Amino acid sequence: MSNHTPGYQRFFAELKRRRVFRVMAVYGIVGFVLLQLVDLAVPALLLPEWTYRLVALFLLLGFPVAIVLAWALEMTPEGVRRTVEAAPGELTEIIAAPASKRWPAGVLALVGMTTLLAGVWYVGRQSAPAAAVDRVAEATPAAGPVSASIAVLPFVNMSSDPEQEFFSDGISEELLNLLAKIPELKVAARTSSFSFKDQNLEIPEIADRLNVAHVLEGSVRKADDQVRITAQLIRAEDGYHLWSDTWDRSLENIFAIQDEIAADVAEQLKVTLLGEAPTVAETDPEAYALYLQARQLNRQVTAEGIERSIELFQRALDIDPEYAAAWAGLAEGRSYEASFALRPIDEAYSLARDAASEALAIDPGSAEAHAQLGHVELLSNGDVAAAARHYEEAIRLAPTDTDILTEAVTMLRILGRLDEAIALQEYALARDPVNATGHFRLGLIYQFAGRLEEAIASTQTALDLSPGRISAQNLLATIYLLHGEPETALEAIRQESLEAWRLVGLVMVHHALGQPAESDAALSRLMEEYEEGWAYNIAYALAYRGEADHAFEMLGKAVEYNDPGLTDMAIEPMFANIHDDPRWLPFLESVGRSPEQLAAIDFEVTLPK
Repeated sequence: MSNHTPGYQRFFAELKRRRVFRVMAVYGIVGFVLLQLVDLAVPALLLPEWTYRLVALFLLLGFPVAIVLAWALEMTPEGVRRTVEAAPGELTEIIAAPASKRWPAGVLALVGMTTLLAGVWYVGRQSAPAAAVDRVAEATPAAGPVSASIAVLPFVNMSSDPEQEFFSDGISEELLNLLAKIPELKVAARTSSFSFKDQNLEIPEIADRLNVAHVLEGSVRKADDQVRITAQLIRAEDGYHLWSDTWDRSLENIFAIQDEIAADVAEQLKVTLLGEAPTVAETDPEAYALYLQARQLNRQVTAEGIERSIELFQRALDIDPEYAAAWAGLAEGRSYEASFALRPIDEAYSLARDAASEALAIDPGSAEAHAQLGHVELLSNGDVAAAARHYEEAIRLAPTDTDILTEAVTMLRILGRLDEAIALQEYALARDPVNATGHFRLGLIYQFAGRLEEAIASTQTALDLSPGRISAQNLLATIYLLHGEPETALEAIRQESLEAWRLVGLVMVHHALGQPAESDAALSRLMEEYEEGWAYNIAYALAYRGEADHAFEMLGKAVEYNDPGLTDMAIEPMFANIHDDPRWLPFLESVGRSPEQLAAIDFEVTLPK
């Protein structure tokens, strides 16, 4: 062999002489066949899912071993022995051979190894989603066996009109609600999923915060009556795209698109449905678009947003009077009118009751309508028993809806069943972990239960998530007062965004600090500006100051004004100074809040699995 022959040519000639290429080809083909047999055997023999990965791992580890053995050993008539050194001129003969004789072995080896790697990739793709589901199930033992978990992020508005964002958000939420109807599928709640909107976070980080294994994201482009929806399902662990698709349809087919996406996601997550997959209730496309916009405005909880949402709900109902979801949304808007004194309380609650009743007449299975009727019965009529019946039915119809579960928490709190209320609110937060209102309400219940350190932590979490949340600083100040820290309470109450709540807190905080002039000034302003809407809160501030006569006078006015705050009076710790007053129990009985009256109310709610 010429000394000028390149070293790599001599090396590849040696590989061919020692039949290494042939071993690589045979190993790859046999490995691929073995993986296909395992793919068939695992489900047939009920073998564990990790069998796939174990076989693939052994094949990959065995590859370099096979190459080394092929290089070092050869088969002879006398048996296996070490490969002998090349005879003089043997490698030169191989290198000088025509390409037709030199290349086939290498090509065959390449084909064999490509085949093996394709088989390994196939096995990994088939088994990885199931493995991810298994890991989710193992990570949530308290929830029992979980088939899959997912968060639906708000779809991106790709339309030229920014005002169409309500439509893309609405599509996302409808998909979320549809998937949430699948019993085996754990779906992160809307409040938490949508909290990541416009945040530049990686999918694995979002999924980790929401405790889900998969994420559904996409985009919506709407032009006139045409819409293009793109959706993709992502495995959160590694950002791998499991599936994606695009739909170009007219708006009249929007409901079919949602059904199709939900079915595809369920199939990709290998969810075993009990019965048929849930579907969206169809309505007129224009009414649907108005409904989505109204619902988004309603959630802003501002005076302008509420009034505009009511207008849009009514326009949707003008188009489709049988649209049950729009009636339920209108009922919620009317209840907000009562809460914010945008309309006389009795009139607003009457309109809310009529709208919710209409929704139930159209769709007796509307959980939202039952929840709204429960809300009206509780806060308008003070009929705790009637409210309990509606809430029970709402929970039966939508056992994992976190909004409805939170209403159930309110019922348990009012009934004085604080341990149950805490457990249910903690469950709701596990499904909706970045819900500021949920953390606020948990802090409130902790306060009522006397668990003050936990109350501070939950309320602070609510403020971290929503720094300007109305009444959160007032709650924090109240907790610090109960904790014996009036200076810290003063610091908190000064940051309260709503003046009425700020004045209620200042009356008590200045009293605790031994500053009667400042306390009186805050009380005078509170009664002058806000007596009718805040009589109940003024009453417990007076009770905290030890002014029993004046406190009972304001409680009488709270009854006259139909103040919804009376629902919590039996557990409100700020009334502690007048609990021994002979007027206390008779007053509780007069408003249906005595311990015996509350204990007699049946309200069954089971912590969801």
